[in-house]
Amino acid sequence: MTIFIFLVVLLGSIFLGIPVAFSLIVCSVALMFHLDVFDPQILAQNLVSGADSFSLLAIPFFVLAGEIMNEGGLSKRIIDLPMKLVGHKRGGLGFVAIIAAMIMASLSGSAVADTAAVAAMLIPMMKTTGYPINRSAGLIGAAGIIAPIIPPSIPFIIFGVSSGVSITKLFLAGIFPGILMGICLALLWAWQAKRLNLMTFSKASKQELCISFKNSIWALLLPVIIIGGFRLGIFTPTEAGAVAAFYALFVSLFIYRELKISQLYKVLVASAKTTAVVMLLVAAAQVSGWLITIAELPQQITELLEPLLDSPTMLLVVIMVAVFVIGMVMDLTPTVLILTPVLMPLIDEAGIDPVYFGVLFILNTSIGLITPPIGNVLNVITGVSKLPFDQAAKGILPYMTMLLGLLMLFIFFPALVLVPFHWLQP
Repeated sequence: MTIFIFLVVLLGSIFLGIPVAFSLIVCSVALMFHLDVFDPQILAQNLVSGADSFSLLAIPFFVLAGEIMNEGGLSKRIIDLPMKLVGHKRGGLGFVAIIAAMIMASLSGSAVADTAAVAAMLIPMMKTTGYPINRSAGLIGAAGIIAPIIPPSIPFIIFGVSSGVSITKLFLAGIFPGILMGICLALLWAWQAKRLNLMTFSKASKQELCISFKNSIWALLLPVIIIGGFRLGIFTPTEAGAVAAFYALFVSLFIYRELKISQLYKVLVASAKTTAVVMLLVAAAQVSGWLITIAELPQQITELLEPLLDSPTMLLVVIMVAVFVIGMVMDLTPTVLILTPVLMPLIDEAGIDPVYFGVLFILNTSIGLITPPIGNVLNVITGVSKLPFDQAAKGILPYMTMLLGLLMLFIFFPALVLVPFHWLQP
């Protein structure tokens, strides 16, 4: 009965158009009445404590770093370098999109922001040079969801705080799967590009390549600093966020000089708005998470799936199918916040590595960002490319299928995630 009330009130509130954060609060109030523990003071205390976490400070820092990079010219230079490297190849702009998305992913950790930046710069060029826009938009959208996997990843921070799993370990475990995502997308695009008569650009000279590398070196140093800092244990994810924001600000103001002091207010306001949305969701989820524990929902779910506990692989398949279906109708952040406290006791009891599960879980929910009808990244691509929604969804389908196949590969071959992770651990 408790599970029924939880699902009906939560999904019913979302269906009525109530924002997800407030839907979580409504769901929490309903559970409080059902459990006969309603107390406004407890509700308020959990809301405050939900956002009161040192680890969560990494989110506003990385969001701010991403906004500064877009305004300060770092993003533009990151795209220019791959353009000089592979722009002359058949389908070169597609490879540029993938490489740029992977580099951007290692800077901000936001799929929506990275996709918007890459799409805004490359979609007009793709239209001008005769690329099929639905496939091009689909490729950029699929490449954009690498951002939640390659560190620094905002979803990994949220999952780590919700589950108690080390965020640094999650960051290190996401490096190889994120790179593999880019490689798979590049292979699929290369196969498609061979069948299309696409315009190619002239090959950049060595001098042009050197100039582009020199111009982008300051932007490219940021992921090296962040990942190197994790690997050497120099700073925590929160401290890495502060380093990223300060570094991006310094480079934008004093080296590239494209960001003016007068623009800082707009950048700070945009960062604050994005952070406020995420933090309100986290705070609201803390209330429902507390009630999920009180209502013993994880134990009830464990009892339902108990026959699968002796087969971790089949258990993961069932969980991932369920998460994929939920991800089609719910955004990434609320999906992570709602399901993490429900699933983690089950994962622990089945003896599945929590870091490994975290990578699979975030990859799955990231794919939800490009699935119709709710996918935020799919909607961004639709808006930037000015494609009808059905055409954008059709264009993204082959890449989404490829990424789902990669997810299944990770499930049946855990070593693909765990072995590189253990190599990278200090």
